[in-house]
Amino acid sequence: MIELRADRCSPTPGRLCEGPVWDDRTDEVLWVDIPAGHIHRAALSHDGVELEYRSTVEVGKRVSAVVPCASGGVIATAVDTFLRIDDGAITEVAALSLPDDGIRRRLNDAKADPSGRLLAGTMSEDEIAGTAALYRLDPDGALSTLRQDVTISNGLGWSPDGSTLYYADSPTHRVDAFDYDSATGTFSGGRTFAEFPDGLPDGLTVDTQGFVWVAVWGAGQVRAFDPAGRPHAVIDIGPSQVSSCAFVGRDLDVLVITTAATGSANEEQDAGRLFTCRPGVTGLPTNTYSDAKLVSNHDN
Repeated sequence: MIELRADRCSPTPGRLCEGPVWDDRTDEVLWVDIPAGHIHRAALSHDGVELEYRSTVEVGKRVSAVVPCASGGVIATAVDTFLRIDDGAITEVAALSLPDDGIRRRLNDAKADPSGRLLAGTMSEDEIAGTAALYRLDPDGALSTLRQDVTISNGLGWSPDGSTLYYADSPTHRVDAFDYDSATGTFSGGRTFAEFPDGLPDGLTVDTQGFVWVAVWGAGQVRAFDPAGRPHAVIDIGPSQVSSCAFVGRDLDVLVITTAATGSANEEQDAGRLFTCRPGVTGLPTNTYSDAKLVSNHDN
């Protein structure tokens, strides 16, 4: 087992930082602070240890994930809507039709698949079991429901060849692996990939060797597993509420890790900060959302 330690970064801590992603068009790291409704950008220092804050977009409501678009903008998930943001302009792409049953739901983690579709899941604000779902937003803006009876949808990532989807419904304390069909954007054959008895699997990322790196909420760690699900490495972070991770940098060899102050005990030191680590491997390029049809329709 490889044991590593992460370095703290200087950007101001957030309340619930999530969803780091590398934007190779601008050489910047993007992440969100969910309750603040903020999308942040920072540049990676030359030594890969520090993040140098650049800018913030204020969405105006809770924003849970941000993904680069093929057209040059980004797409963000905000409460029950999908928003395209480009040069400061915010346009609604689609909205979920959520049940009118008194349960407060919102979008949570989201990632683009290898073919440019966006997968995004929900959760209830009160974490009521079985009241959330996983959805797919196609390039033309059409929405489909992929999975129901979810509690907290998290942890999307694909194997290097795109044939396996890694997904976490966090309260199950496990990451599951599914056979993924990139041609149709559907999956099947769920099986347990890794279990987390001492924490909740949250955001995850996959490296070029097919190893899966999982942020473990409540355990203060990122844990890596080989393609067979065997433990490979542990990164100690510090704050207990570790929310997500992503490989960033021009060589995709730096792991950026987000944490949260929300839900942490006794205002833990550095809770809500971002951290970096060089684990000695490289990540996969960021999948972008293929929004060409949306842009074309808007122009027409």
